[in-house]
Amino acid sequence: MKSKFYILKTINSAISRRRLSFLLVLLLLTISVSSCFEDRDDNLVLTSDVKDFVWKGMNEFYVYGDDVPDLRNERFGLNGLDNRFETTPEYLEFLNGFASPEAIFDALVFDPGNTDRFSTIFPDLFAAIDLFNGTSQTNGLRRLFGFERNGSFYIRIGLVLNGSSADLAGVRRNMVISGIDGITLTEENANNLLAGNTITLNFADYDDNGTEDISDDTVTPNGESATVSRQEFTDNPVHRTEVITDSNETIGYIMYNSFRDNFESELNQAFGQLAAANVEHLVLDLRYNGGGAIVTSARLASMITGQFNGEVFSNAVFGPNRQEDNTTFNFTNTISGGGAINSLGLDKVYVLTTNASASASELIINSLKPYIEVVQIGTTTTGKTTINRLLFDSPDFGPQQVTTEHTYALFPLIGDSSNRDNTLVPSTGLVPDIQLAESSVNLGTLGDPEEPLLAAAIADITGSTRMALPNTAFSDMSELESSKSENPLDGYMYER
Repeated sequence: MKSKFYILKTINSAISRRRLSFLLVLLLLTISVSSCFEDRDDNLVLTSDVKDFVWKGMNEFYVYGDDVPDLRNERFGLNGLDNRFETTPEYLEFLNGFASPEAIFDALVFDPGNTDRFSTIFPDLFAAIDLFNGTSQTNGLRRLFGFERNGSFYIRIGLVLNGSSADLAGVRRNMVISGIDGITLTEENANNLLAGNTITLNFADYDDNGTEDISDDTVTPNGESATVSRQEFTDNPVHRTEVITDSNETIGYIMYNSFRDNFESELNQAFGQLAAANVEHLVLDLRYNGGGAIVTSARLASMITGQFNGEVFSNAVFGPNRQEDNTTFNFTNTISGGGAINSLGLDKVYVLTTNASASASELIINSLKPYIEVVQIGTTTTGKTTINRLLFDSPDFGPQQVTTEHTYALFPLIGDSSNRDNTLVPSTGLVPDIQLAESSVNLGTLGDPEEPLLAAAIADITGSTRMALPNTAFSDMSELESSKSENPLDGYMYER
């Protein structure tokens, strides 16, 4: 077996210094990798070998494996793990019928865009691990919503990442963008203008003229601007924590934007802050949370409650070749690393949602319902119960003994996650108890008691009539495609 120094030299000859350092983090810190890679000197990986990894990974783990004739075990007699590095002439001929690893992967996905909207392949596992850890090239602008007024197109800013370039430049949620780099926005040019590495945002003032009728609303450029730049940035998903006192009720508020296990300590600290304030109620804001790690979802549920330690939070059922992996995720009293969970012991929770709330966010709602009362406020969620897993080219598709010859990784759907009663989130999404869409007229400030969705929760908690709430399920805005692409893992729930 080759020394670590030889292995690192080999890796460094194939990939950049940044990727090398990231591989060290991946192998030595993140996933407890063995001390050496598999020695495959006599079997250098060619393109066909990458395609072999794609087929065998999909055959072994894909939840829809039996629905794809070319993936069934009997197709070539070469099952994923049983014959990890074996071939036959017929199998090699099949692989050679595809021009690239991406081509064979696409051919193996069942009913793409419909039944399976979430399986994907990463040509660069380092970029994938970056995404799992919340690191990306971003200017910090997330959740940008386009709308029209009087024939002109504008953007409302929905979310600015704390500490990002946009945040440091003074850009805030609810600001209105009328132009970029001095160019007036249109629906057609907005995404391209936002894609620049460094851009100047031109702002405008919104005036509803004191009426509820939006036809007389005006948007006027105000001469203010801010310049933002894309940079490598790691986002803390615990976006905001507040303690609110209203009508003698102590209410905790947490906006949480992604279920990432590398930030569980920060999430636990936020709950410690709420516990120290003796909050009686909790508003959990998942309106822009597209999902993440199942285990972190179980730990968040344990922070909300605390009285169900060891009981079933979620059941995971996997694909035809991995039925022995079917498992349960339980409520727990520790976070990643073994720290004690700060629990609130609540028997009721308010959850704010939109159509961007997906996967692990939906799992929280669905899996808490058998135990406590969950009041959902906002709009209908995405509707995704399926689980993904990151597969590496190694003997068991795990992070140990990963080949150094290429950087492809797979991220297929491998199973479904239900609650204790085996109830799945419907594919049409979870419908709120109180329907209230975000409006282009005024998004409000996150964590402010007057922000519409939070105000609706406070009104329900206190029984007050502090504001009139229109019962509307549909927003008059649409999220820009460039905004959605800022986080490619949005909508995914994964086992890690």
